[in-house]
Amino acid sequence: MKIAMLLDQVVYPKVIHPQTQAQFQAMAELSVNQTKENEIENAARLIKDADFAVTSWGSPAMTARLLDQAPNLKLIAHAAGSVKSIVTDEMYRRGVRIVSAAKVLSTGVSETALGLTIASAKNLFALNEDTHRGGWSHDGVTEMYGITVGIIGFGLAGKHYAELLRPFSVEVIAYDPLVGAEAMVAVGARKAELEEVFTSSDILSLHAPQLDSTYHMVDRDRLERMKPGAILINTARGSLVDEAALADYLAAGKLKYACLDVTDPEPPAQDSPLRRLPNCILTPHLAGQANNGLMKLGDFCLEQIRNYLSGRPLEGEVRQEMLSTIA
Repeated sequence: MKIAMLLDQVVYPKVIHPQTQAQFQAMAELSVNQTKENEIENAARLIKDADFAVTSWGSPAMTARLLDQAPNLKLIAHAAGSVKSIVTDEMYRRGVRIVSAAKVLSTGVSETALGLTIASAKNLFALNEDTHRGGWSHDGVTEMYGITVGIIGFGLAGKHYAELLRPFSVEVIAYDPLVGAEAMVAVGARKAELEEVFTSSDILSLHAPQLDSTYHMVDRDRLERMKPGAILINTARGSLVDEAALADYLAAGKLKYACLDVTDPEPPAQDSPLRRLPNCILTPHLAGQANNGLMKLGDFCLEQIRNYLSGRPLEGEVRQEMLSTIA
């Protein structure tokens, strides 16, 4: 049995722990990309006669040229989130399956969103500055009690975010046209229409995918409908937000905070007004997993290949019909 590790040497040491590599080696012949490139010719050599492949950011698409080299390829384990740069019609036609580590990343996203939720509600960012300047007050503090938290997008991250909110005495409402009310109720959320989520939320957390239909869904009109002093959190995709409109609303003090882990573009332009606004909290797209947390992606891939070999269900499988509705 052979496993082709198509990750380049920039990504490989970030997502494959030495102990995980040893476990891969114990179960199969391992063909490892020893370069910092993702050249097709090199990938074709690595994948030749492989039964499984591990990919990640920057790995090449599964074209017929690559697939021809591995007629027995059964499963691709993707040590990253979106598989759209990897999958092809030909791959699906040949019956090759693919799993994504999006669930691993989404856990970090929802945990980061919860952290930003609590920190912004309690006004930690402004009160930190105030205390450093000699102040000592509880101005602007809102506890996680008796407020409404809205969620847009109820996929892996949105659902887990709702689960993390269950210990708090807050109402959770959520919008996702593809998820039914029962699934939301099961994790403590109430299904709502999009406009209600905008108008009723004290804190609004975005977890929708980047699609044509979600581009600038947070626009000037919907910002106008949000509660005065509401908080907007975006750990999804920067393209969901009209940032020019958001900057205007933040500058006018109509929102308490916008906490943005993602922007469009990334990083934000040096002259972006968001950089100058104290009520705009900017972090460098770290919500998914960062540094040591990335090693979880390699562990996930190892586990899924083991699941396949033992006949257990795969986690995070991406079927072809899912591609139009996921990130």
